[in-house]
Amino acid sequence: MSTKKMKIRLAMREEGVFWNAYLALPDTMDRAKLIGSISIGAVKQDPKMREEFQALMQKVLANAIEDVTGDRPDTWDIGPAPESERSGNS
Repeated sequence: MSTKKMKIRLAMREEGVFWNAYLALPDTMDRAKLIGSISIGAVKQDPKMREEFQALMQKVLANAIEDVTGDRPDTWDIGPAPESERSGNS
């Protein structure tokens, strides 16, 4: 795949009793699409499960990208959520 950055991201958010994974635009959650959820209790109790769920959601997103573009991402830029999306901010 080319080294061009995509204009999408995988956003992971704790919401109520779930840790949700969304396909989102780079700087907003407007029009974000839920792609998966897991119990927040499960991932807080087991850090390995948290990593495995995040890896699974990366695979789900990679499959969707490959279905649409014919290319599969092989690297991910991983970083914190934009300040406006962090806990305590609206």
